[in-house]
Amino acid sequence: MAKFVSEKIKMKTESRLAAVQATYMIAFGQLPVDQVIKDFQDGNVGRFVIEEDTDTQQEEMVEVNNMDKAYFEQIVRGVQKNKEALEKSLHLYLAEGYSFERMDGTLQALLLCAIYEIINTQDVDANVLIKEYVDLAYAFFSKKEPKMVNALLDKIAKEVR
Repeated sequence: MAKFVSEKIKMKTESRLAAVQATYMIAFGQLPVDQVIKDFQDGNVGRFVIEEDTDTQQEEMVEVNNMDKAYFEQIVRGVQKNKEALEKSLHLYLAEGYSFERMDGTLQALLLCAIYEIINTQDVDANVLIKEYVDLAYAFFSKKEPKMVNALLDKIAKEVR
């Protein structure tokens, strides 16, 4: 039996993916927030992702679904507005020996978006948000990082919710 996922849920998922990408671009490309948001919303950036076929080891460009543009903007602006506080919060939850600054830039962006949503999105269950961001982590990384994302976000959600 096929799993039913509403169009609204798919759009939120795409918004999260785009928000992680935009947050990365803003931080590491040193690009203006307004311009990055506009580029994503206009479809100039972030319309395609690379998918690898595990059987053939071939990569192909796949167009992503439509996103909830307002939700995307809310996440990106929220992360940028609260970035310093979000980073400080992350430091409190990282295991000894881990440093936010030494993490991969994509992982930093993913965690900032995830924590922003866990703290500020009370109408979505924390476990749903954690699953969404762990799935995104698997899109970018192998097993180590997604497991760390899962443990870290679970720890944070239990404390802040």
